[in-house]
Amino acid sequence: MSSIKIEHKNGPSLGLALGGGGARGLSHILVLEALDEMGVKPTLISGTSIGAIFGAAYASGLSGREIREHCEEIFHTKRGLMRKLIDKWPGSVKQIWNPFSPAIFNVETVLGILLPDGMAKDFESLQIPFTSITTDFHTQMQRDITSGPLLPAIAASAALPALLEPVIIDNHVLIDGGFVNPLPYESLKGKCDIALAIDVNGEPRGDGESVPSSMEALIVMSQVVMRSILREKLRRHQPDILISPPVGRFKVLDFFKMKDILERCNGLKDDVKRELEVALENHKEQA
Repeated sequence: MSSIKIEHKNGPSLGLALGGGGARGLSHILVLEALDEMGVKPTLISGTSIGAIFGAAYASGLSGREIREHCEEIFHTKRGLMRKLIDKWPGSVKQIWNPFSPAIFNVETVLGILLPDGMAKDFESLQIPFTSITTDFHTQMQRDITSGPLLPAIAASAALPALLEPVIIDNHVLIDGGFVNPLPYESLKGKCDIALAIDVNGEPRGDGESVPSSMEALIVMSQVVMRSILREKLRRHQPDILISPPVGRFKVLDFFKMKDILERCNGLKDDVKRELEVALENHKEQA
């Protein structure tokens, strides 16, 4: 695969939209690694939920490889992850997990411990402009965050109700951005020449007869909502490149199946590189 360099000044600019999907979003790592291998640097990034977390890390200057290595470390074993959480939190463990709070986990506390050390502290320190997509609980509208502290913004984007506590920013109660925009590629419209969107919501498995638990039902229904929203969005407007990794067989909380997820998406890097080459050639022909 030949090397491509996409820069805002010397060629077509690239915008990157990373969608939500829980553990399925670990496949975003392969996309980031593909961009690194091609010498491509996006000029702006938008992200929802897990896509906001990885998007913010990449916008902070971490490479795809560094993000992969960090995730391999924290998702190696469940016991190791819990030990890391407990050991690194100096206060009460209730600030990590509290069954009497609005949700089981305090998302800001958890992310504050688990995010890599190289993360920027605020939007102004990012190397690439970044937008975190959240849902305003009370207005039921999308709220984009592009300035201020970074941790609360990405925590809010990933705050799945009942599992992760809502985050309050500027007097707004914010929850998972996937309820309004699971794949925020329209945030790139008019701001770049080529929009690359990665949908990790996954196709439904369509099998099984087991009755879900209340938590499993809540999580799956959130995926139904996200899939429906994305379907309608794509009917109106599509990104220049839409990539959908084959992650439907995995559950939203299958973070400890990281190795299996990445192996399942073994051809994803080549797909990204091939689609970018085609988009670049098309842009040259239209110029």
